[in-house]
Amino acid sequence: MELFRFKNDIPFMSWGKVTTTISLATFIIAVLALGFRGLNLGVDFTGGTVIEVSYAQTADLASIRQVLEDKGMSEAAVQNFGTSRDVLIRLPLRPELSTAQLSAQVFDLLKAQDTSAELRRVEFVGPQVGKELYENGGLALVVVAIGIMIYLAMRFEWRFAVAAIIANMHDVVIILGVFALFQLEFSLTVLAGVLAVLGYSVNESVVVFDRVRENFRIMRKASVPEVIDNAITRTMSRTIITHFSTQLAVLAMLFFGGEVLHNFAIALTIGILFGIYSSVLVASPIVMWLGISREHLMPVKKEGEGEEEMENLP
Repeated sequence: MELFRFKNDIPFMSWGKVTTTISLATFIIAVLALGFRGLNLGVDFTGGTVIEVSYAQTADLASIRQVLEDKGMSEAAVQNFGTSRDVLIRLPLRPELSTAQLSAQVFDLLKAQDTSAELRRVEFVGPQVGKELYENGGLALVVVAIGIMIYLAMRFEWRFAVAAIIANMHDVVIILGVFALFQLEFSLTVLAGVLAVLGYSVNESVVVFDRVRENFRIMRKASVPEVIDNAITRTMSRTIITHFSTQLAVLAMLFFGGEVLHNFAIALTIGILFGIYSSVLVASPIVMWLGISREHLMPVKKEGEGEEEMENLP
């Protein structure tokens, strides 16, 4: 289905040097932000105290956050857990207070605010557990990246695999850089969003690469830049429809999903926007510069091979 038709091919490849320069600049800024500011890791990674409280009626999360902020606990993460009456509070480590003292202090504040508050459980997440989650999360990113490269190398050609993984890693680093630059909390939920962006971004690359391979078969007199420009232009309608529909759902989570989904939605939003950019204006120029040609995707038949096939036909 094409809602947006383009009569002439858009010369994307003629902008390749400019777009890759912009990508390199943003990549360097993201790396510098990660190096100098670092990620603002959440309780999932750093360790802390998890408190579950139940109420007789729907819990007012905003007022709970306000009470904790007034007592100097602005870093507390407050969210619903299971039902609208159950609340999960996560607090980072406090050297001057034990888990029991901190949980008692928090519960006293909540009990004074609402007498129906009932303490369900208190758990301590040690820094060692957080370190393991951090390392396993990094390992997951590496495994996904390797899997993507193997898949693309088998389906297309190694040049496509290299180009796609560079573009995808570009998206991941940009997301991490934004979170480091603005010191947004990086939690397991955000990590899930980063992994989702990897799969989402490679899907766009596969669509473009598949059209490039098809164009090499039908556009025999066209140059490589012309083949790639045509492939991108012919998939633009699909790209606009798909990404616009996805972004609508993400925006709903961003504005109406509450604090729990806010950073997750931010990660997805950055990933969607840069996923379009990297698939079209980063991966494609890299494929061209790596020297992709018709021969790489259409193996040349040996002399006499076609004649033998004709002789074998009944």
